[in-house]
Amino acid sequence: MSEECIRIDLLRHGEPVGGIRFRGSLDDPLTEEGFRQMESAVANGGPWDAIVTSPLSRCAAFAQSLAHRLDVPLEVDERLKEIHFGDWEGLSFAELMATAPLALTRFMGDPLRHPPPGAESVEAFRERTLDALRDRLKPINSGRRLLFVTHGGVIRVMLCHARGWPLARLLEIDVPHASLHGLCGSGQHCEEWLP
Repeated sequence: MSEECIRIDLLRHGEPVGGIRFRGSLDDPLTEEGFRQMESAVANGGPWDAIVTSPLSRCAAFAQSLAHRLDVPLEVDERLKEIHFGDWEGLSFAELMATAPLALTRFMGDPLRHPPPGAESVEAFRERTLDALRDRLKPINSGRRLLFVTHGGVIRVMLCHARGWPLARLLEIDVPHASLHGLCGSGQHCEEWLP
C-alpha cells in the first residue's frame, strides 16, 4: 500500500429499535444491544484520524460517542444517509410479502429496474454516496485513516464500486449489523481491503 493511500473503514450501525425492516430515512435509534454490537466491532479497529457519520441517530449517536472517547474530529455528512425506500419506509419483509409479494420479489431480483414506489433511484443513491467517498479520496487526506459510520445500502454501493461490480449485484453483498469493511484509495480509485 503506498503512502498516498487513504484508508476508510465502513461501519454499519447496529440493531435499531423496531427490528428488521425497510427503514431507509426513518430515524430510529439503536437498541442497547445495537450500541454494544458497534462497540465490539471497533474494539480492535483504527486508529482513526477522523470519523464521518450519517446524520441518522442509529449512526450518529455512536459516532459522537466514539469521536469524543477517541478525541478525533467528527463530521456529519448528509450523503451517507440510507436510500429512501418511498412507500416501503418502515415496512417489514413479512408485511410486504403479505401486501406486495410480486413487487418485493422483483425489487430483490433487480433493484435498479424495480424500485419501491416513490423511492429514491438506485442510480441517484449511488451518485450521492460515491460523491461523499470521492470527497475523502483527495490528496489532503493522504496517509489518513477515516471511519464512516453509515448504513447497509451505502456500504454495498461503496463495495460494489471498489470491486468494479455493476449495481445490479448490489444485494449480493452481505452487510450485517455492526459489520466493519475496508477501502483503500486515492483520487477517484478505491479498492477493498480487509481491516
